[in-house]
Amino acid sequence: MSLVLQNTADDSRQEIPMNKSGDVWHVAVDGLPSSSICYALRVSGNGGWETGYRWDKSRLLLDPRAPLVAGRKTWGTREPQEEFQLDKGSQWWGTFDFDSQFDWGSGYSRPQLSLKDLVIYEMSVRCFTASKSSGVDADMRGTYLGVADKVEYLKDLGVNAVELLPVFEYDELELQRWHNPREHMVNVWGYSHMSFMAPMSRFGTPGSGPVQAARDFKEMVRTLHNAGIQVILDVVYNHTAELDDKHPYLISMRGIDNMTCYMVDPSQYVQLINLSGCGNTVNANHPVVKQLIIDSLVHFVEEYHVDGFRFDLASCLCRDGKGHPIAAPPLIREIAKHPVLSKVHLIAEPWDLGMYQVGSFPNWDVWAEWNGKYRDDVRRFIKGDAGLKGAFATRVSGSADLYHTHNRRPYHSINFVTAHDGFSLHDLVSYNVKHNEANGEGNNDGSNDNFSWNCGVEGHTSDGGVLDMRYKQMKNYLTALLMSIGTPMIVMGDEVAISHHGNNNWYGHDTELSHMHWPSQGDERRQGLLRFTSELIRFRKSCPLLNREHFLGPKDITWHEDNWHNPDSRFLAWTLHDTHNTGFGCVYIAFNAHPFEVKVSLPKAPQGRKWCRLMDTNLPTPRDFTPGGIAGVDAVYGVAPYSAIVLVSKQL
Repeated sequence: MSLVLQNTADDSRQEIPMNKSGDVWHVAVDGLPSSSICYALRVSGNGGWETGYRWDKSRLLLDPRAPLVAGRKTWGTREPQEEFQLDKGSQWWGTFDFDSQFDWGSGYSRPQLSLKDLVIYEMSVRCFTASKSSGVDADMRGTYLGVADKVEYLKDLGVNAVELLPVFEYDELELQRWHNPREHMVNVWGYSHMSFMAPMSRFGTPGSGPVQAARDFKEMVRTLHNAGIQVILDVVYNHTAELDDKHPYLISMRGIDNMTCYMVDPSQYVQLINLSGCGNTVNANHPVVKQLIIDSLVHFVEEYHVDGFRFDLASCLCRDGKGHPIAAPPLIREIAKHPVLSKVHLIAEPWDLGMYQVGSFPNWDVWAEWNGKYRDDVRRFIKGDAGLKGAFATRVSGSADLYHTHNRRPYHSINFVTAHDGFSLHDLVSYNVKHNEANGEGNNDGSNDNFSWNCGVEGHTSDGGVLDMRYKQMKNYLTALLMSIGTPMIVMGDEVAISHHGNNNWYGHDTELSHMHWPSQGDERRQGLLRFTSELIRFRKSCPLLNREHFLGPKDITWHEDNWHNPDSRFLAWTLHDTHNTGFGCVYIAFNAHPFEVKVSLPKAPQGRKWCRLMDTNLPTPRDFTPGGIAGVDAVYGVAPYSAIVLVSKQL
């Protein structure tokens, strides 16, 4: 093994042999400057393909622990310093900067928010402001500073946490590395890390490089924190950009120690075990790899001040080196017990290609989970599927069947109706089937199980009646999400009805298909949905009956229902009671997924109070939501077809 140094001032290189002590390779180089140096590793070894190793001394490799990554400075544009080769890919260098110090500010502090109080906004740094319609200056679009520039929008919306799609260094042009049906694509999602330590440099100021990008990242975090908004990172430790043996991308760990870093079975023809669906699976519970992941997480908490992590395909992290499930995975346990990491938000996507662990992910009463069962049951009930009323009731009341074990809490259920992978909320009510032809795979990629309903017309339409139904259904989904017990997550752009034109796997389109299209002031429907969403979020954050520390007990809720076992019943109503005498009052919620009106006799309001209508999704904006509620609700309320109502009890 040797160390290769490159001086960025004149591109001169020096190669220095390294020494080995036990299992550690090392070298000391005196007199180096504290910045403006790039470095890489050259590794060779004994043993061929059959051993499982993938050494290639012709390739320079990225140090897995490099704090910054240098290579390409401009988003989506190849540059000479990459030394790109077709099939092999680009050259990436580690670098560092010990000269700069970031001033977080004398009045700065991190927001201290419990998971139970969060309203999470899942978003892509690139897609959030890439469109001209964002109003962001051209040189800030699609960047960390672009996100910071829109902080007032996020504050007005009411969210208090952003969950950023992957922001570790990755190659957005990886699909253009060899001739294939997807070589027209640019990866905007980023689920293909080449580094676990370095922030994505091309989300920084265009052309500025990794040092400035790291500063921009911190500036974004500081701006969000000063606005009371936490930052959660979507992290991908289940696989890397190094792909498979058919189209290998020799960047880093693959060429250093393939057998340690990945799950490999040399006895098989296809040696790399692929439980991620992306060609390889990181051997996350190997002690060396486990420590790298732990150090990566701590680095982003301490250096970049992030507040938590969502772990992509986290079930991959619950397996041994051969892919077998582990009941108590060392990595997951160590994170849960870690003095730093146990104090930040830990959210698992609890599945991979072979395991589905919703409700059973190893958790040590610390880990939260994306609740995929919530998504599916809520989608199906609201679109009118039969036999879903009981499941819908279970999901909106906290999914106690999944999480009421040991010392787990209702907020360990991350509730969501949509996520980045899948239909947007607009497309959920506009398409019966996916339309992924633009991806180049014959519409074979992406999920077929969308549980969607197009409200009568497939795709875009100018039919006013269809549009009215679609916007009402979007409001119904948002109401269910934000009136449920658990931690809600909404997706970038759902509040303004953005569409990906029926594409439910839009990761590779750096175009208007993926960019958030910001509504004009004259766009009444989209502006109305934005107002409705922000008012709904504001109400949720103020309501102690929803932001619960503990699961509902018999005195906390009344189900107004005696028809549980009728599969044709699609109406459900319940009252949340103010059993702790907070003074907030009770909340009555009803959903009608029938195609006809249901007249319902309202329960008697608590003594000294009356029912006031907070919202009715059947009403046009701004009557669909009245902050504080509007009095004069009759004893019998006609809940319109495919609509929801929320009433609050107010003092007389």
